[in-house]
Amino acid sequence: MQATDQTAPSDAASQAPVRRARTVERLVRGQPTSDGAGVRLTRVLTQDLQRRLDPFLMLDAFGSDNPDDYIAGFPDHPHRGFETITYMIAGRMLHRDSAGHEGLLQNGGMQWMTAGRGVVHSEIPQQESGVMEGFQLWLNLAARDKLREPWYRDVQAAEIPRLRTAQGVEVAVLAGSSGGVAGAVTRELTEPLYLDLHLPAGSRFEQPLDPGHNAFVYVYRGELEVGGETVPAQRMAILANDAQADGVVLQAAVPSRALLVAGRPLREPIVQYGPFVMNTQQEIFEAVRDFREGRIKGYAG
Repeated sequence: MQATDQTAPSDAASQAPVRRARTVERLVRGQPTSDGAGVRLTRVLTQDLQRRLDPFLMLDAFGSDNPDDYIAGFPDHPHRGFETITYMIAGRMLHRDSAGHEGLLQNGGMQWMTAGRGVVHSEIPQQESGVMEGFQLWLNLAARDKLREPWYRDVQAAEIPRLRTAQGVEVAVLAGSSGGVAGAVTRELTEPLYLDLHLPAGSRFEQPLDPGHNAFVYVYRGELEVGGETVPAQRMAILANDAQADGVVLQAAVPSRALLVAGRPLREPIVQYGPFVMNTQQEIFEAVRDFREGRIKGYAG
């Protein structure tokens, strides 16, 4: 799929205006932590929010120009039962996994991996200096899909569909649909919407949302007004569920950037043990056993 650049007239013609916007239920400050071999990051969507933001399990934000914060990367580690979506704002990261996939994630690109029944992968920086910045989002799989075959796709920056609104808002459509532009990836059950928004000062952006979907906005530059509330940088705004609301409206007084994420909840049990997310404790025991006994194997090389 090639990148799409559309102007506001076609955008407006294909997307009805939001009549009643969602409000902000609460603001969340991420928790500084480290993962992998000591990569410093901020865990924005934490485990205690998984049910509230079902089908999303985790959102990590990472960003530093200090190589000590990221250089060791994420050596071999397993996953089972969900999907990982890594979106790189700046930097270069090499992915290799036990299903035989390999790909270089670069500036503006996205990597979508379905762990399914199990995969061991590594994500290693391919730079020794400069800025490395991006996000990793975990998307749950339905019970019926948790043991499916692993799947992987690299989407380079030029392949991500994009549009520009009449007010100059630049939208990268990673998943879902916005302004009549279909995203790089779609999912039938969870119906994820994943937008990266660049809003110039004084601009406004409207996005229809299914009232039954859970949604949040993460501001990573500047600040936005959402439902009459100011959302500063490095804050996640959980959007209130309102059966009468048909979307969200974002307004920027200063140049700002944000992620808008929404999806259809699975409403299934969530049991997590580290890199495994299943529906029952017994399934977690089985995942750990399979990994220990080598049925989720690392790549050769």
